[in-house]
Formats: sequence, structure tokens, C-alpha cells
Amino acid sequence: MDYREQMKELRDTLNRHGYRYYVLDDPEISDYEYDHMLRQLEDLEREHPEEVTPDSPTQRIGGKILTQFEPVEHAVPLESLQDVFSSGEVAEFGVHMEEQLSRVEYSVEPKVDGLSVALEYRDGVFVRGATRGDGSVGEDVTENLRTVRSIPMTLPEKLPRLIVRGEVYMSHKVFEELNAMRELKGEALFANPRNAAAGSLRQLNSKIAAQRRLDIQIFNLQLCEGQTFATHEETLSYLASQNFKVIPHRVVETIEECQAEIAALNDRRAEFPFDMDGAVVKLNNLIDRDILGSTAKSPRWAIAYKYPPEQKPSKVLDIVVQVGRTGVLTPKAVVEPVRLAGTTVTNASLHNQDYITEKDIRIGDTVIVQKAGEIIPEIVSVDLSKRPEGTTPYHLPETCPVCGAPVFRDEEGAAVRCTGAECPAQLLRNLMHFVSRDAMDIDGIGPAVLQQMIDADLVRSAADLYSLREEDVAKLERMGKKSAANAIAAIKRSKGNDLSRLLYALGIRQVGAKAGKVLASHFRSFDALAQASLEELTEIPDIGPITARFVLDWLESSQSRHLIERLRDAGVNMDCLEKQINSDFEGMTFVLTGSLTRFTRQEAGKMIEARGGKAASSVSKKTTYVVAGDNAGSKLQKAEELGIPVLTEDDFLEML
Repeated sequence: MDYREQMKELRDTLNRHGYRYYVLDDPEISDYEYDHMLRQLEDLEREHPEEVTPDSPTQRIGGKILTQFEPVEHAVPLESLQDVFSSGEVAEFGVHMEEQLSRVEYSVEPKVDGLSVALEYRDGVFVRGATRGDGSVGEDVTENLRTVRSIPMTLPEKLPRLIVRGEVYMSHKVFEELNAMRELKGEALFANPRNAAAGSLRQLNSKIAAQRRLDIQIFNLQLCEGQTFATHEETLSYLASQNFKVIPHRVVETIEECQAEIAALNDRRAEFPFDMDGAVVKLNNLIDRDILGSTAKSPRWAIAYKYPPEQKPSKVLDIVVQVGRTGVLTPKAVVEPVRLAGTTVTNASLHNQDYITEKDIRIGDTVIVQKAGEIIPEIVSVDLSKRPEGTTPYHLPETCPVCGAPVFRDEEGAAVRCTGAECPAQLLRNLMHFVSRDAMDIDGIGPAVLQQMIDADLVRSAADLYSLREEDVAKLERMGKKSAANAIAAIKRSKGNDLSRLLYALGIRQVGAKAGKVLASHFRSFDALAQASLEELTEIPDIGPITARFVLDWLESSQSRHLIERLRDAGVNMDCLEKQINSDFEGMTFVLTGSLTRFTRQEAGKMIEARGGKAASSVSKKTTYVVAGDNAGSKLQKAEELGIPVLTEDDFLEML
């Protein structure tokens, strides 16, 4: 088969299966088969880049980096809807419609809580996507929208021009997975799926947007050249035939039926993969819409009913504490079952100790529960009039409920954390950090593989990595013999890493890569570090009293000592391997600025540290010398103002 024919066949097959998976939710092949075909297409496109087409599924992975989003003027304004908040206002809308029109039909749809966008197609090919903006002008986010798998890149019917409007969202499942991964990496969590979707769609790097797995619901036909329709329902049916993911909807004839459908949607909220903050009621007849027109702000033929936050009383049966993957202790109230926003709630978040103390929540209290952001149940208030006698204020435990290690409270913030080096609750996070590039640099073992190892009970701590067998790793999903051999080889190589990498890999609080180097260079062995006093640690440049205290606390932990002994038994190096040439620069601080020609700043910094000195990034009164290359700027100026000696590269080399 000719390579062009092969590429077309792969594109068509992949697009067909992608449609079944992402739009119909009815896959016909496994993920493995899909990925295998995608790899084939990627290889062919790499060999024949001139044959890459806009509808190729490889174009959905992102990678293009923008410097800004260009403005887009909407051909048809993306109007906002008038909000209503009661059944009475819905009824008023119905009366108003029926007074002006002879026969009325309504379409009732869930209101997706996401970001509104317009998608434009020319001759059946997706050419541009833009955010709503102010309704008249939005931002061009085409590259990011290409990564949304449920948006078709080409349409079966090649109309001259087609513009549709939809709501981009992040599904509940993806949101939970994204926040779980951000927690593992120590990154700030997204507050809700809408915020996550908004941040993802406005990424200048489309590869990041692709990783966020956004989705879309199409809810309106904005412009169509070459087709005419009488009703909104006809337009949605047509868009579905063009492979769009169309909003669920129901057409009814009376406003009473609208109200019943609004209530039914509220009861079914848990069935939808997206957040919904209301229901949309709009006229079905398109001619009637044109007759009624719009105000300066919104169309007269549609309203958005906003669901009020549902609140109900319940009773706190117990307070349990969960330990997150970063070691944070999170209290949760076990409450008597109560129905909220379409689901039965049996637990409510208590956030942290400050939240419990502020609201004075106790076991046995009658409380008011609601769903925060329509997702997470939380306690709003306590009914003190119903508080039983004998209740006592609640306080988080002083030791980890999972491993028994002491806990501490963050200096800044309300989080209480477990200090256990081998705490099972933190295992995945600790392993991810241990194998990372700046730590032990064990290539080929990512989060997914580590999770499989944990699930298969192959590892219970970082030390277990060094007793893994190649045949056990090869059995893991998508590993195989060669990948397993590479992983085991990388693990063995890591045994010879410098002590500085090990110190960083251990996850000691406030000991980053730089502090690891400082400690390793100063003590030269782990045993010497283990014997250090608080005073000795504090006297080391770059190791302040807080970091010193964290180091000592970690070293004194029984879990830490156990982990170190197991790593030592496995043959992991415990000594500083970097040769210290001399200590001529001890107590000196150098700042490097401008363009250096003999070496890079990083190379110069290593030479300074090897002689006991410190390479800093900013000039201060504590700076000993500034090494200035060509085009030195503000740092040179500040050095001159402070009277700090300035060295040329030749001067610096002479000192070395």
C-alpha cells in the first residue's frame, strides 16, 4: 500500500474510533490498539511531514507555544442569558412568551458551568475557535481547542461556513485526577472544574492544554451557510449528524412542563460528567426568536434558571481523619445520610483545624450541610440550640493515624502534616520525588508505573526499588522486557549517585537540591551529618535555624533511620563524591553577571563551591566579589554603589 493511502486509512480509522470514544462514549477497540495505530501514524508523518493534514489526530497533542491570544470579532454575538432564581420568574417568562406568540415550544437543557466558545468551520474544516470575551470580541484559542478530542477537525458535510457555540468544561473524573496529581507534585489545587477548565483553555502552551483533557457540549448553531432550519431541535440534530457532542435537551409545550424538567435535571445532576449550575429554557422555533430579538444584554427568547445552593440539616456522627498523598491530615465529618443536589451525602469536608475551631463543630452536633460549588459537601453552620450535653471541642491528633509518626503544623497556613518517611499514605508522592531527575534520577519509572508497583505490593518504601526483579517489572502494564531491563539498570546506576542527590531525594522538609549539595559538601558523609548538632547545622551558610531543625527532626525519626539502613544495605552510596579542591573561598560569596566567555555561570558556580565558596544570584552587602562579563547590567552597577570589588574573567581565573 502506498504511504499516502496508509496515512489516510490510519487517519480515518483513528478519527472514527476517536468519535466513538469521546463523543458517543461507546469505544469499539482498546486503548492499546488505538495507541498502536496512533504511533504508526506519527512515524509516517515524521517521515513525510508534507502529508500531515489538519484532521490528523496527531494534531491534538498540542505543542505550539503562543506569546499572546489574538482578538477575534464574533460574526454572531455570543450573548449572555438573563438569570432567574425562582419558579415564579420561570412562570412569568412563560406568560410573556405565550402572550406574544400563537404557539410556543420550549427546549430545556442543563446549563454547563464552563467556558463559552465559538467554533468556526470553512468548507467542513475547523479553522478557528474563540472564547466568548465580552460577547462581541473574544480571544483566539484555536490551538488549545484542537486538543479537545470531542471537537471534530473536519465535518462530513462541507458547508461553506459554519459557526457553532459550545461550553468547554473539565469532567468531574478528570478534575479529580488532575488535582490528585497536583497534590502529589505539591502544586496548588484547583478550586473547582470551571477554574481548572478556564486555566487550561488559556494556556499559551497547547501541550499543557492537551494534558488537561478538556471536553465540550455544543448547544447552539450560530451561523450556517448552505442549510436552513425551522427549529432549535433541528439544528441540534443536524450538528449531532456532523459528529458534534450535542447538549442533552428536551422539547416541551408548556411552561409547567419546563418547570418539571428543571426539577428533573436537578435530580439527575449526578448523572452528568460536567458541573451544572442551572437549566436553560429557550424557544424552539427559530422564526419566533427572530421576531422577539434581543435587548442590549441578552436574548428575549431564553432564560437561565440558577439552582440555589441546597442546604439541609444533618447530624455529625463522627469525625475521621484522612492522610493525603503529601502527608496533610484532612478531617471529615461522617453525617447522617441526607439528599443534596441529586445525591445522598454521608460525609462532609471539614477542611482543617482552623475551620473546625471557627465553627466549633463537634461530634453529636446538628449541622447545616450544603454542596460547595455543587461538588463537595461541607458544613455551613452548627445549630447550637440542638447541641447535646457533654460534647467537647475537636482537635486533630498529634500523631499520624496511618503510621503513628508525629505531625506538625505548617509555619504558614493551616495544614497539619505527617513527618513519617515511610508513611504508606504518602508512598506514591515520596517515590515520585525519590526517582525524579534532580533527586536519584531513575529514568523510565513514572507515576503510572510507580502506582502499579504499589498496587502489586512490589514496593512499600523507596528502599524496595533496589530489590525489584526484572521479571516482576516486566509484568506491569505497558512495560515489557526491554523497558523493565532499562528501569532496573537505571535503579542500579542510581546507587552510585552523590550524597547530595540522596539528601534531596529523601524529602527532608526545606532540603532542596541546593541545600543537599551544601550539606553533602560540608559533612562529606551521611554518618557525619547524622551526628551533627543544631548549632553545627545552623552555622553552615544557607542552612538557617528552621531548616536545621527540620533536618534534625527527620534524622531522629525511627522511620527515617529504618529507611536509611535499608538503603545502606541495598548498596546506595552515603558519601560525598565531589572532590573538594581546597577551602580557599570559604566564607566568600560571589555573584556572576554579564556574558562569560571562558565558562558558563553554572560551571563557574561549581568551581566556587568546590573551593568552599558560595555562588549567589543577587548583590548585597554580604557579597565578597562580583565577576563581571560583557554587557553586565544592574548587578555591576549595584556592586559599584556598595563598593564591592569587581573581577574580570581573567582576575577570577587567576584566583582559581
